[in-house]
Amino acid sequence: MSDPVIDPKLDLVLERVVSVPPALVWKAWTEPEHLKRWFTPRPWRTVACQIDLRPGGIFSTKMCSPEGEEMPDDPGCYLEIVENRRLVFTDALGPGYRPKGEGFMTATILLEPEGSGTRYRAIVKHANREARQKHEEMGFLDGWGAALDQLVELAKEWQ
Repeated sequence: MSDPVIDPKLDLVLERVVSVPPALVWKAWTEPEHLKRWFTPRPWRTVACQIDLRPGGIFSTKMCSPEGEEMPDDPGCYLEIVENRRLVFTDALGPGYRPKGEGFMTATILLEPEGSGTRYRAIVKHANREARQKHEEMGFLDGWGAALDQLVELAKEWQ
């Protein structure tokens, strides 16, 4: 289990130390009823979530705009799962590793204990520079950062 190699021309990274332990970050990432509460930056909402937490299992979310417009879900699958430490998923493959012909990203979430909190790293890999640039322009750092803040807010309710 090595850390992914980062290519700054193709990959985006959000890294931060958060004030909740890895087990609570993991719980928020892996239980649909919890993920729906934090995954989409407000005022957007996550209105549906499917998680089959095993390699090849489905990872799917459906988002809704503040105006009520639902975005189509695009189910992906998990590639690697190491409880409380590492979660890797992609939208390039569907459940059961079924090729989809086109995908946007592969994400790796790394959790490492740090003091009473967690060093959180989200690494999002893209197939080409254009996809990376599009994701960055969509507000990757702000959006993923806001979602992480919401995750921490939720996890603190459990402490």
